[in-house]
Amino acid sequence: MTVLDTRALNRATLARQLLLDRADVPVLDAVAHLCGLQAQEPQEPFVGLWSRVRGFDPAALSDLLTGRRVVRMHLMRRTVHLVTADDALAWRARHAGMLRQRVLGVYRRELAGVDLDELATAGREVLADGEPRSMTGLARALADRWPAPGPRALGEMLLALVPVVQLPPRGLWRTTAGVRNVLLSSWLGREIDPPAPPGGDPVGEALVRRYLAAFGPASTADLRAWCGLAGLPAAVTAVREELVVLRDERGRRLWDLPDAPRPDADTPAPVRFLPAFDNALLGYDDRSRIVDDAHRGLSVAGERVVLVDGRVAATWSVAADTVTVAPLRRLSRAERAAVAEEGQAVASLLCDSDRVRVAADAP
Repeated sequence: MTVLDTRALNRATLARQLLLDRADVPVLDAVAHLCGLQAQEPQEPFVGLWSRVRGFDPAALSDLLTGRRVVRMHLMRRTVHLVTADDALAWRARHAGMLRQRVLGVYRRELAGVDLDELATAGREVLADGEPRSMTGLARALADRWPAPGPRALGEMLLALVPVVQLPPRGLWRTTAGVRNVLLSSWLGREIDPPAPPGGDPVGEALVRRYLAAFGPASTADLRAWCGLAGLPAAVTAVREELVVLRDERGRRLWDLPDAPRPDADTPAPVRFLPAFDNALLGYDDRSRIVDDAHRGLSVAGERVVLVDGRVAATWSVAADTVTVAPLRRLSRAERAAVAEEGQAVASLLCDSDRVRVAADAP
């Protein structure tokens, strides 16, 4: 059985994530390949796609949002993701139970005694008029009927129960706007795909293949960490004849697609600036392939990170039209030059300037 060391896993991850070479693909195809991008911070997907797509034009993503070909919605891990319209319709029902349970995990006491099926029906009836509503506005529309939970608990549960999307201008390039929700089906003019009948999980099996294409090689724990779904080991078993089995240095079993790219471990990796909450880090249970354990929490905390030689080596921020890079380890002269060059390009994207400052190396 083939054993992949950490560096080989790193290069495979970079290749799947379009971070080894920028891809010459349409933006819609990139979003689909990546299985969406985490997007609770509305401007971050633009940086994520700029780092992955050659010649990326932010207007192209804005046009896809206004053209209803990509949408913003709660999906994987109950976080806001930017996904294609087709994936939103295909995947939403499969994520419904997880979305409900994650809200109950926070608000079970407040929602005790609330009939969730009845609440879902009432929420759909309110949204059926097509009027965009904030989460609080939706909760207030039903507060007389369910006063006990309070608007926060009621609103979060409604957004988990009822398939909705966040409307533009939220998420458009260089635009600030609040969250307004409408029914997913009314926005796209199509109903979501129904749940699979008992005994099969075609959506789960498709998610396994799609995840491995964008994140593999990976374990079932990695798969669950990415999507938040508990029932996918059965889907892995259903498609296992299509997969190859590998091992990492610690002996963990990793699944992969047989023809997916696994570059040589010595393949050069360019500097890449990643946005906050990028799935290249968050899409795994074991993130050691791309970030040291000492810095694992950076992605969860919403820090933007810089990859040097394929691994997290710095954080970065923008203020006063300047990109500032804070190294996490000592950078060589060549690495600092490469970071500064890529930082200038990021500054041109975000600030219309080329000002970049690489701070002193961390101790």
